[in-house]
Amino acid sequence: MRFSCFVPRIAALLLVAAATSLAAHLPAATAAKVDEIAVKALAGTGTPSVSIAIVQGGKIAYQKAYGKARLDPAADATPETRYGIGSVSKQLLAGTVLLLVQEGKLSLDDHVSKFLPNLTRANEITVRHLLTHTSGYQDYYPQDYVAPFMQKPVTAEAILNQWARKPLDFDPGTRWQYSNTNFVVAGRIVEIVTGETFFSFLSKRFLQPLGMTSAIDLADGSMPLADAAGYTHFATGPQRPVKAEARGWLYAAGELAMTAHDLALWDISLIEHRLLKAAAFEQFITPARLLNGTTTRYALGVGVTEAEGHPKLAHGGAVSGFVSQNTVWPDQGTAVVVLSNTDGSAAPASITSQIAPLVLPQEDDAQAEPAVRQARQILDGLIEGRIDQALLTPNADAFFTSQVLADAASSLKSLGPVEALRQISSELRGGMTYRHFEIRFKTKALHLSTLTVPGGKLEQYLIQ
Repeated sequence: MRFSCFVPRIAALLLVAAATSLAAHLPAATAAKVDEIAVKALAGTGTPSVSIAIVQGGKIAYQKAYGKARLDPAADATPETRYGIGSVSKQLLAGTVLLLVQEGKLSLDDHVSKFLPNLTRANEITVRHLLTHTSGYQDYYPQDYVAPFMQKPVTAEAILNQWARKPLDFDPGTRWQYSNTNFVVAGRIVEIVTGETFFSFLSKRFLQPLGMTSAIDLADGSMPLADAAGYTHFATGPQRPVKAEARGWLYAAGELAMTAHDLALWDISLIEHRLLKAAAFEQFITPARLLNGTTTRYALGVGVTEAEGHPKLAHGGAVSGFVSQNTVWPDQGTAVVVLSNTDGSAAPASITSQIAPLVLPQEDDAQAEPAVRQARQILDGLIEGRIDQALLTPNADAFFTSQVLADAASSLKSLGPVEALRQISSELRGGMTYRHFEIRFKTKALHLSTLTVPGGKLEQYLIQ
């Protein structure tokens, strides 16, 4: 889905990786691991480049770019390179709406008819419906490529006339369905309330105060030659220069381009409530509830889930030639930004998932080191098709049948030597310690979960 949350040699990539003068504050071993993750992701996906920014303790602790911002003529990516961020733009639009709510100029429960009365069922659809994708307006850009009609300039009004004046896909508030049309409507409402263009108001009230000086509006122009070029490919074919959307098509729903550094500044503002006060921030991260009582996993322009008892805000973005991933753990003061420059790249999501356990604060677990040793001891035995029953509770012992041991040996041995086993997290569950580990082989990473009863025996040892 467009806008939505959804091979160079390694040695060469390492040579062109570049860092800013803001030297990494991550421990050297962690920074080296991030390098390894990024380089392998580019090599494995064929993505020309990525730019990464990491926030820890509410500060930018690391920023670095890898690969080629442009392939012909070749140009290295740097931390100053801008990328299209696609639908990650939506959370900034939601932020402008909440700023207007703070100032008493707008309400999330205002009906669209107050501003745009000619749209379909505008007297039933609220601003909240728009920002949570529960309005029923049909998506004007569901394709993952640029259709021919999108190569001609368009206005926001033309988009709304074609897609927001047709029958709804469902009754407001009864379903969740991702729709870029919602954010075109919301963008127009911001303009009507403020009397300014959306990008002008955003710049004045968000971008400039936060120091996000690199941000530009792709809805009103193309990416400058000094920045990343967007690429596309079919199946496993070569990277080709992409045809970008014409003027106007990215309006409000995905129009921003910027550096990873500047997107990280936005994340810091969320962590520290710099522009959105506590009440507005609570609205921002509260998932929508449908009329039947079902809670979605989407709040105001951002996906919200729980990660080890902590809220996790995440959204991906995809516009022609670019894929982004922005993830924030606000109460842990941590964020990871990854930007890339090819259609359909899996690199941003993959890199984020691998960096997260390296940089998130870990729960205090005095038994972490012995637990890792125990987990590795059992793993080494499973690779050979055996397990020490003295380490297991009766339930876990019953789980490890001869078939399970045979399957473990054949599947794990085929992956080659174990490169690393590390604990990712631990918590209490069912009166036991519930631990999560990452097992890394040369070509694959596996997840291990264990349950340890008082006394140290294992109730569970599950590799997936």
